[in-house]
Amino acid sequence: MLKRAQALFLGLLSPVIALAIAGNVSAESATRQLNMPQGVTEVSQAAYDIHMIMMWICTVIGIAVFGFMFYVMYAHRKSRGAVAANFHENHVVELIWTIVPALILIVMAIPATTALLKVYDTENADIDIKVTGYQWKWQYEYIGEGVKYMSELRTSQDEIYGRAPKGEHYLREVTEPLVIPTGKKVRFLITGNDVIHSWWVPDFGVKRDAVPGLFTAAWAKTDQPGTYVGECTELCGLGHAFMPVVVEVKEEAEYNEWLAGKKAEAAEYASTIGKEWTFDELMVRGEDVYNRSCAACHQADGNGIPGVFPALKDSPIALGAKEGHIAVLIDGVAGTSMQSFADQLSEVDIAAVVHYERNAWGNDVGDVTQPIDVLNYKQGQ
Repeated sequence: MLKRAQALFLGLLSPVIALAIAGNVSAESATRQLNMPQGVTEVSQAAYDIHMIMMWICTVIGIAVFGFMFYVMYAHRKSRGAVAANFHENHVVELIWTIVPALILIVMAIPATTALLKVYDTENADIDIKVTGYQWKWQYEYIGEGVKYMSELRTSQDEIYGRAPKGEHYLREVTEPLVIPTGKKVRFLITGNDVIHSWWVPDFGVKRDAVPGLFTAAWAKTDQPGTYVGECTELCGLGHAFMPVVVEVKEEAEYNEWLAGKKAEAAEYASTIGKEWTFDELMVRGEDVYNRSCAACHQADGNGIPGVFPALKDSPIALGAKEGHIAVLIDGVAGTSMQSFADQLSEVDIAAVVHYERNAWGNDVGDVTQPIDVLNYKQGQ
């Protein structure tokens, strides 16, 4: 009996202990905290406030109910001669246990509704960013700014498969993070290209499914610069664990400088399409593109995964006509997991990776694929 009472007592205190511990958890040990993270945006703060309100209401109710139950068990125990009452109904008690919970629910509903209205208030945004989920990467497009790029996992295949030591930011590093400014309301227009993904940044209090053919909206506004990490939370295939979300929040002046740099890059890129790239230049760039976008399926050595992903080493596609090789990357292959890369890679990157696949691992075709070849194929479609 004593052990049971102790267990019940500890169960009663556990919410209070959790609240006390959670208030002292540092950012460095956030992965071990018992409470939900507070976040850095108005949306995440609203969610945290609701969570705490509900937690305290449930804690008070728990203490009141269990406290009353323990008192009754002690004060009216059989050893003191207590005799159980025998009654059929009591309208007053029935009204109390109906009205009081209803009032509690109303009290809980008011702040919850206010928070939900804030979470879904995506109007009057200062910046619009289109977020598109691909297998297994994210694409960010700054609406009206002419800036669009892919954000892919930077962690090497050697680290993933245990051939090299895991780095400090293992599976949490990307080629290019999403960048937003402080003090601005940013609206995210989230969709998918192939299968359903889910874009989640815990510190922003944002989690939305990325569904092909459908846009869902979310927003964030923060005054705290820093790097915030999330991930895809919808099982989306073999590389599901390899598509982290990394967001950098910069001061407005620094953000404007970054945006101007990206616009300059876009303008400079336009001039590279007509450039005659050398064999070695294409090999270097192609290897980098291949490791980021192709190696997860076809493997770093080009041998693929038998029965799942075909090998590119000694492949008829890689050894065949250059136009057919370009077509596979731009159009994809219907009925297979080979998706179109037309919207994921630039003409330069497609040319480089085609060139690399045709001249790596002993394929040694010897020809050169230029960006203008890719552009001509696209325009001839």
